[in-house]
Amino acid sequence: MRKLYIMLLLLTCGMAFAQKPVFTSAKVTAATVYYSAAELTQSATVNLPAGTSEIVVKNVADYINENTVQIGAPDNLTVLSVQFTRDYISEYEPDEGSPVLKKVRDSIILVQKVIEKVSCEKYSEQKTIELLDLNRQVGGQNSGLSVAELIKLTDYYKAKRNELNANYMALSEKEKKLNELLAKLNTRLTTDTEKEEKTSRGKLVIQVMNAQAGAVPLEIKYLTEGAGWVPFYDLRADNTSGPINMMYKARVQQTTGIDWKKVKLRLSSGSSNQSSQAPLLDTWFLQLEQPSVVYNTAIALQGRAPGISVDKQELEEVVVVGYGTQKRKDVTGSVSRITTITENQLNVSFDIDIPYDVASNGKAHSVSLKDIKLPATYRHYAVPRAEKEAFLLAELIDYGKYNLLPGEANIIFDGMYIGKTTILPNQTADTLNLNMGRDKKISITREKVADKSGTKFLSSYKEQTFTYETVIRNNKKEGVNLQLKDQYPVSTDKEVEITLLKDDGAKVNTETGIMTWDLKISPGETKKIRISYKVKHPKDRMISNL
Repeated sequence: MRKLYIMLLLLTCGMAFAQKPVFTSAKVTAATVYYSAAELTQSATVNLPAGTSEIVVKNVADYINENTVQIGAPDNLTVLSVQFTRDYISEYEPDEGSPVLKKVRDSIILVQKVIEKVSCEKYSEQKTIELLDLNRQVGGQNSGLSVAELIKLTDYYKAKRNELNANYMALSEKEKKLNELLAKLNTRLTTDTEKEEKTSRGKLVIQVMNAQAGAVPLEIKYLTEGAGWVPFYDLRADNTSGPINMMYKARVQQTTGIDWKKVKLRLSSGSSNQSSQAPLLDTWFLQLEQPSVVYNTAIALQGRAPGISVDKQELEEVVVVGYGTQKRKDVTGSVSRITTITENQLNVSFDIDIPYDVASNGKAHSVSLKDIKLPATYRHYAVPRAEKEAFLLAELIDYGKYNLLPGEANIIFDGMYIGKTTILPNQTADTLNLNMGRDKKISITREKVADKSGTKFLSSYKEQTFTYETVIRNNKKEGVNLQLKDQYPVSTDKEVEITLLKDDGAKVNTETGIMTWDLKISPGETKKIRISYKVKHPKDRMISNL
């Protein structure tokens, strides 16, 4: 009896595992997108009998991290195992053909058969005409026919030839219309296929033990690397007296193999690396390092012509890592909330309030995060020695509260597209400088004054005098604040003597040779700045970069 009981038990278990699998299709409901990965949440419902079953969940991502798969199920369902595969083959897998597409495909097959039939009928009519023509020639050569018989043969040939031609033309017209119908059906098939939601080859095979038969809801989560996002911005300003309207956006793309339809998106700047290994702490050693400097946009605009360096005024605009921040100022800015922003010590997350569709085609989909009005202070900046045009700079105070991330920005000023800039908010300074482009309405020229420049030879020395005049004209309807920079050379050789003869009221940094003027120029006003310096060096030696 005991052996019989064991055999029945094994037979029952074998039958349980041998039963046909239960198929279901998962739908993406939410996606947390990182810079180079995404955590997808999918839902599915499956009707299960009591006991052990194999569930095949279709329409999961083509490539997933199998170690990150999580299955949420009711308490009466126990998950025994989970396996990801892209090559599941089963005789029980149902046909997923769309009913609409099936009708189109059936119609295409029917029309193709009719076209083939009409083509055969045309061929028969054509061969009959050829045979008739051949008999006409034979009859014409037979001299034994009487006139009456020849007339009768001619009438028959004429009537039959007309009938065959009419049939052939009718069949040709019918074939033409059928081919047009076939082309329309093929176009409809292509269009309907494009409209269909894309499905993937990925499948999850789940072994479960169910305590109670019935419909069971499943929630599936996993990590896939087939997605990512990058931030970017649109900066709009109408004039130099109002705020900057910033549209905070994201470019989201994915190639998971499944289209995301009406999905709740969450964008995170954090890392997607997940580890089940508990962290350990090592000894924390401190050491002193030299501070690193990062130049802001204003300094970069100098173009780095030969000899141009940084003075103390510029150093006030430089980020010095680890050496504190500038004095904070109280500034208010309005934000239009179309996302919920969560910030912790490691990353910023954006919960998009509006469901989005993101196709699995690798193309970037623009997602709006929020609108911000940024209070800005504007000033003009010019270095005519390097670039004979003025640049408009916008200074943003206390920008850290807007959770900006490094990214590219489009600049639109006064209704005109200016170009692109890069926002780099990972700084310790409270002021963020944005380059708003070149201002063509400020004319600048820098020319050498010939009658104030020249060369003299003194015994063994050569003395050269250089005089330059910079002319700035404000062609705008409003006044501007312009920071102008120029320079004179600095010697590192004791045999080369340099004397600044005229600075025209500039702030001079004698260590770097940088001269700075803060000018207020009224509408239509022209200002002239003149500098002069003298270089003395041995006449038998040359200075290559003078």
